[in-house]
Amino acid sequence: MVLLAAFYVFFPVIVIHLCQRFEKVNKIGAVFVCYVIGALLGNSIGLPDGSLQLQDTLNSASVAIALPLLLFSMDVKAWLKTAGKAILSMTGATIIIVAVAGLGSVIIADHVEESWKMAGLAISVYTGGTPNMAAIKTALDVDPTTYIIMHTYDTLISLVYIIFCITIAQKLLNRFLPRFEKIKGIVSDSQEGETEDIHSYRGMFKASVLKQLIIALVLSFLILGTALGASGIFPKAYSTAITILMITSLGIGASFITKVRKIEKTYQLGMYFILIFCLVVGSMANIKDLIHINWILMFYISFCIFGTVILHAIFCKIFKIDTDTFIITSISAICSPPFVPVVAQALKNKQIILSGLTTGIIGYAIGNYLGISFAYIFKIING
Repeated sequence: MVLLAAFYVFFPVIVIHLCQRFEKVNKIGAVFVCYVIGALLGNSIGLPDGSLQLQDTLNSASVAIALPLLLFSMDVKAWLKTAGKAILSMTGATIIIVAVAGLGSVIIADHVEESWKMAGLAISVYTGGTPNMAAIKTALDVDPTTYIIMHTYDTLISLVYIIFCITIAQKLLNRFLPRFEKIKGIVSDSQEGETEDIHSYRGMFKASVLKQLIIALVLSFLILGTALGASGIFPKAYSTAITILMITSLGIGASFITKVRKIEKTYQLGMYFILIFCLVVGSMANIKDLIHINWILMFYISFCIFGTVILHAIFCKIFKIDTDTFIITSISAICSPPFVPVVAQALKNKQIILSGLTTGIIGYAIGNYLGISFAYIFKIING
């Protein structure tokens, strides 16, 4: 059991190293690699007795610790001063995904039990990203295999959308939306050349960085303890959801403390715990259930992604939001912030990186609220 726990906790280090060393592995992504390795582990060898309890513990704890770390670096005040049309575009995308995911859950309600949970997962992942989807999975007690199937389909269909965005999207949409007008002074030449990938783990073990990260980790544990203690006063049926929402709120609150917000690599440390979560959840899934395509869930994911993209584009047309802002905010919502620098480079526009990353990080902050609250709303609607 100790060896299994050590594997879950430390194997992501190897995955990160492989992603940094081999470009092909990096293109696949650390998250997806951890899911695959976890699934192979869980389905190829017999796990020891008591492993389910260990998996459940790591499953919940890894997400709860990761959430504050992912939110510490958010600068709400600075974003509100420079938001512009990016916030308008993000607001439109958020409203649309809630509506589309809700409508989709109603359509599949007769074919999928607890389709309202699917809506919660979709809203969370398409406003935020994998961390939010992981949090909603925990908060709503979604079946691990269903979660894996949804995440697999999401990965495949999102990849199609990313390829579209980095190839012909800009040229095609410039005929429909206004062109982006670059403004001098927003990003200096040196800053444009030094934009760091949000997924960069390099430098985390420098003494000065590591010392601050330990402080951030302790703060994350304190937030977790506070949330668990406070959630105890609520009915047990809602305690997990309340815990996730409180962790999110306290994480955002801590980001207003300048010293906390300026700690380097908190996002990367948070993502490390998400990789642990992916590895654990992957090992809990029954791979036999992934062999045959679940056409209902495939339809639902496709409906959510492409329905949102089309309506979001129409929204941007109405409010005269430019092509590049539409693409980058759409990518940060549907595919998550790590893809922002890649798409910005393909669009040859580094000025939009900040907008994409900031809207994406704010999406992380609101994704849990929206996913949980609207899931219960659609539960009532779907009966």
